[in-house]
Amino acid sequence: MPSAPYAVRAELSRGRLHPEPEAVGRSPFQRDRDRIVHNSAFRKLQYKTQVFVNHEGDFFRTRLTHSLEVAQIARSIARRLDLDEDLTEALALAHDLGHPPFGHAGEEALDASMQAVGGFDHNAQSLRVVTLLEARYAAFDGLNLTWETLEGLVKHNGPLVHPPPYVALYDKTQPLWLETNPSAEAQVAALADDIAYHSHDLDDGMRAGLFGFEDIAGLPVVGPALAAARALAPEMVPRKLRHETIRRVIDALVGDVVAEARTRLASLAPKSADDVRRAREPVIAFGPAGAEANRAIKSFLTERMYRHWRVNRMTSKARRLVSRLFSLLSADPTLLPAEWGGRAGPVAITVGDYIAGMTDRFALEEHRRLTDLSVPG
Repeated sequence: MPSAPYAVRAELSRGRLHPEPEAVGRSPFQRDRDRIVHNSAFRKLQYKTQVFVNHEGDFFRTRLTHSLEVAQIARSIARRLDLDEDLTEALALAHDLGHPPFGHAGEEALDASMQAVGGFDHNAQSLRVVTLLEARYAAFDGLNLTWETLEGLVKHNGPLVHPPPYVALYDKTQPLWLETNPSAEAQVAALADDIAYHSHDLDDGMRAGLFGFEDIAGLPVVGPALAAARALAPEMVPRKLRHETIRRVIDALVGDVVAEARTRLASLAPKSADDVRRAREPVIAFGPAGAEANRAIKSFLTERMYRHWRVNRMTSKARRLVSRLFSLLSADPTLLPAEWGGRAGPVAITVGDYIAGMTDRFALEEHRRLTDLSVPG
């Protein structure tokens, strides 16, 4: 149990939309984490793109391995700040449940296709997954997660002044205080997301040959980490040097966040989790050095990896494929599988839900089934 006054306390949870008896031997947030891990949307992350499409290599990160790395980093930070580790872990594991196939390319294509119904946002889609689309229980749709977990999911990137349509609709059912900060636990999960994807994208980019050690030597935090790794053994093989460097990058960024958080918490002196929510700025953040390193790494990866011609080719194809799937299915909803046909509400939302739940390989196969006469429907 966390002892910090600003931590979210499981015994003070605002509960679930549908009341349930408490689980024996598990806190409400442990139960949330377990429900997240056992749902189908979480399993499908194994075959959803992080940067490289799944079939490009067995060693590149997927949405699932990314989520596991975020959870590990988030839990480490939460422990050092005496926060609720189980809520932090649940949020880290669930933060990408709403991501469509093919990473940000797929999200951009769905967002463009769904503008008439409010667009597409993967954080809002995560809320749809856990409150509506997962169908596992007799008494309710979704996973019936606690208020605190739902709040952290929709505020993954901070307070929501203009929430997406489904989030705004759900807020009328179970108010989530959209314009306030999320809990410290949710803020930790968001920063852990940044640390994880920057560090593992550096790793994957070098593994893919998009850039090398000399290209990253001038980056803040990364350069000193590389130098420290090289000092261990000047003739270290590249694979080991890469791993030694990346783990030092993670350690440095985690240390920066913890130090800055302690400074901000000491200044604010929050007496409760709600004091954190009502604060004028987040309590979990990078310090000046960490923020500069974060910006520099992001800029480097954008130029050298996310906009690399090899990645551009795949993302361009992915956008076209997702857009084509949406057009075909929206124009003729009778092409949807039986369990998706005839759903209430706009066809565009049903089609968006269907596509967002696809893995990369299922989307490829579904496109082939709908466009190739030689493939059985």
